[in-house]
Amino acid sequence: MTRVSSIAAVLGVALCASPALAQGPPPLQPVTMKQLKPDVWAGIGGSGGNSTIAIGKTGVIVVDAKQTEAGAKDLLAEIAKITPKPVTTVFLTHSDGDHVNGLVAYPANVKVIAHMNNKKEQEAAIAAGGRGAPPPDRLPSQVVMKNKETMTIDGVKLELYHWAPAHTSGDLIVYLPAQKVAATGDIIVTNRADDNPNLHIDKNGSAEGWITNVKGIVGLNADVYVPGHGDLQMKADIQRRLTAVTARRAKIATMVKAGKSLEEIKAALPDAPAPGARAAAPPAGAAPGGRGPAPGFVDVAYAELTRKS
Repeated sequence: MTRVSSIAAVLGVALCASPALAQGPPPLQPVTMKQLKPDVWAGIGGSGGNSTIAIGKTGVIVVDAKQTEAGAKDLLAEIAKITPKPVTTVFLTHSDGDHVNGLVAYPANVKVIAHMNNKKEQEAAIAAGGRGAPPPDRLPSQVVMKNKETMTIDGVKLELYHWAPAHTSGDLIVYLPAQKVAATGDIIVTNRADDNPNLHIDKNGSAEGWITNVKGIVGLNADVYVPGHGDLQMKADIQRRLTAVTARRAKIATMVKAGKSLEEIKAALPDAPAPGARAAAPPAGAAPGGRGPAPGFVDVAYAELTRKS
């Protein structure tokens, strides 16, 4: 009986341990490098959001730094296969950790450039503490304060745009006019339905601002767009999303004018499933940690429209 009890105890420990093992960090997915122009690449996927890489005369410019130290090291290793030049500058399209927190793997003296509201959001996250806070020693060292700023870094001409809050209050579009490449950050993502952009209401994201920004993005003389997540986009792809979101917001406005409640509008205009989503998958707007659905596009648009009325 003692031997049987011992076996049962061992099995019990193994069964109890297996869920913990299953909940460990997922294996790192390698980044996929795609050459866009002779001196411009996109680092698609891997850890966190996409990255854009521009090779200058003596150094390398990276847009968005990946989510983790391991993921950033993977990207940096891929860059090293392309050029021996060091990474000297990182632009951040917004403050989400999956675009920012990989900065821990970059050189300590790297210049980090972001919109001023991005820096404020990172400082707020650090003050709040907790898991996912950005690295405090890699805060932006230069901030963008205008709707449009131009600069040349190491021979690379850049145009930086922030027309309004959209995904967050600190969004920044990074455009390379000579190469006709634009990095949109999470204003554009391909893992959601066309008419359901990802808006962070807790970071003052805006449905109206999203439309304003995407009109500006479509207006750029770009051949290819690097979205925050998903595969490369063409102008027609961006225009399709703009048309879909504009139409959905117009429907919400009509229902608000008719006196419909938020619940009635959500029931009439539910979020479409993400492309390729399976029935068993969690809703596109599900919040992490099982806290229920995060505020979605209808929530944000409704709040804006009712505040103005």
